[in-house]
Amino acid sequence: MSARTHRLPADAPKGLGGAIDRSRPVSFRLNGRTVSGFEGDSVFSALLASGVDILGSHLGQRIGLTRAAAPAIARADAIDPVDALPMERTPVTEGADYVTQAPRQRLAWDVVMLRGRTLGLDLDNSRALERPWLAADGRPGAADDLAIVGGGVAGLSAALTAARAGLSVALFEASAYLGGHSGLFGTQDSEERPEDAMARLSAEVTANPAVTVFLDAEVVSVRAGLLRAHRVSVEDGVARGEMIDVPAARIILATGAEERLPLFAGNRLPGVMGALESYELASRFGIWPGRSLAVATSGNCAYRLGTLARDNEIAVTAIIDARPGPSSRFIDFAKAYGIRQMTGRVPQEVRTNRSAKLLEIDIGDEMPITAERLIVSGSWQPDLKLWHIAGGPSIWNEAHQRIEAVGGIEGIALAGSAAGYFTRQGCIQSGADAVDRLLGRKRRPFADPVIDPLYETPDSALADLGERETNAITYLDGGGALLTRPSLPPRRWYDRFRTRSEPELPALSEASQSLTLGTIAAGVTLGLVPRDSAGFVAQERVTIIPLTVEAPSEKGPAEAAVTEGTIPKYLENRFGADAVLTIIEAEDGRRLGPGALIFGDLDNSDPMAAVGVVLRSTTTSIEALISASAAQGSLYARDHGQSVAVTPVRSVKTGSA
Repeated sequence: MSARTHRLPADAPKGLGGAIDRSRPVSFRLNGRTVSGFEGDSVFSALLASGVDILGSHLGQRIGLTRAAAPAIARADAIDPVDALPMERTPVTEGADYVTQAPRQRLAWDVVMLRGRTLGLDLDNSRALERPWLAADGRPGAADDLAIVGGGVAGLSAALTAARAGLSVALFEASAYLGGHSGLFGTQDSEERPEDAMARLSAEVTANPAVTVFLDAEVVSVRAGLLRAHRVSVEDGVARGEMIDVPAARIILATGAEERLPLFAGNRLPGVMGALESYELASRFGIWPGRSLAVATSGNCAYRLGTLARDNEIAVTAIIDARPGPSSRFIDFAKAYGIRQMTGRVPQEVRTNRSAKLLEIDIGDEMPITAERLIVSGSWQPDLKLWHIAGGPSIWNEAHQRIEAVGGIEGIALAGSAAGYFTRQGCIQSGADAVDRLLGRKRRPFADPVIDPLYETPDSALADLGERETNAITYLDGGGALLTRPSLPPRRWYDRFRTRSEPELPALSEASQSLTLGTIAAGVTLGLVPRDSAGFVAQERVTIIPLTVEAPSEKGPAEAAVTEGTIPKYLENRFGADAVLTIIEAEDGRRLGPGALIFGDLDNSDPMAAVGVVLRSTTTSIEALISASAAQGSLYARDHGQSVAVTPVRSVKTGSA
């Protein structure tokens, strides 16, 4: 895959690239390199379109640039770290000059030989993919009757239902466009085309004066009555970010579902990308890296990408399906295109040559499949991060192989895929139902009409592939934590005389980083997280960004103001009834990330022995919830596997979320 433009032509079939205006070219600079794009691009999409698809190197392996793993950028003249911007949410502007906020590799072969393709980041540095804007204070925003997180069909339906009920609505969407991801999943009999449904609902919401839409606005924290969002907007030709706190009497989380990363060696090499992101890049920005393609899937929607590729004269070498003998209308379409289909197989390892031009996909029993690009499609995990931050409980659903929400939170409701619905009809109707629930109105029954398995084989999770002797690394999800699958310990000579019933793998709950839902779901699959504990681990190990109100400091600027804040409900009594919110300082001056556990001694192997946890880290202070009795002795924070001595500065009384 050589460095070249990855943009499909303007006359590409299927109306691809609808979010960009090709008549309005834009150029900007990143790390001194000039990058070209079009009006409507983000910095991230313009980079991919220009042939930059390598993020950097981690543990000696190249890592692909994706939306979930992209570095923070900042204007070259920016001073405050919190002014950094997410490249995937930053619109391109003419003449902008940016630098990446991450350490770069020094004199690496990749940086020299793949200069046109790589950002050259040193991903072995644990801070490489930090998001500095999370430390920014929130600016008070206007209060609304209802805040909705997510601009897909469920969120749009909820907004229209609430507006018709006379409510003022604030709708937050992390991307630059409304509509969501329904286009990937096609249509069922008698339904309107997903693109038509998304366009219709988006137009109605945009035209409704009762609804205020915030685009490029990622909600990072929520509790009953209040949410915090980081928004990127362009003023006078300059992209800027701001954190806003929006009071809302009621909140709907229509955050959708995340595509899980299938588990195989080499699953994050450049050229490996999820089906959902691949579809969005093509449909929104007209981006399609490479001229040959293989698909590895355990679901039906990825077959659509195979036919879409053939429509655009991309060679499809094979569609590899983990399910034996699957059936689907999408599979029938792929057969009509003459695409080779291989069922009952999974990738066991993906390799790339030194120049990273081609991928070799090893499926075990046949010659490796070769392609410039591999699209992978695992199972779908409801996005419950904000639900957990707000204190919502969850459990592992064995039938669906995923974490699902249970119970409720006063003033907060789930809708759409986040609430567990599978179909577009079910998601749209669930948005209206969420409004009825919050208003205490009579709820109307509605259907989530999943196609009978006799006619369409349900999606499933890719199976555990076992441990292989390979230099390629298996990552647990596609995010910025870069957590890898633990390796089995080396076999000793006498192991051949005994049988081990279970591999000796460390508990994933002991990882120093905060965990994503995809990581926890992968941990359940691999036996690193007990099924019965998955919901509790998800609650405790998601990134914690509490919503707080600053209290003025009486000790001058040398000591940071203490935050008189709220504590997530799931942390109530976690460290005893006497736990207090405490400002701490790290002995070596480092900034500890949210979720870092605090211990009373150097032994940090048992997470249940922790005496506290970091809640929030800003440029001036580190706030932690610590047992008052333990705070009188020595304290050590676990930060990326290291024990770091910390000292309490001052404490205040806490409140509950």
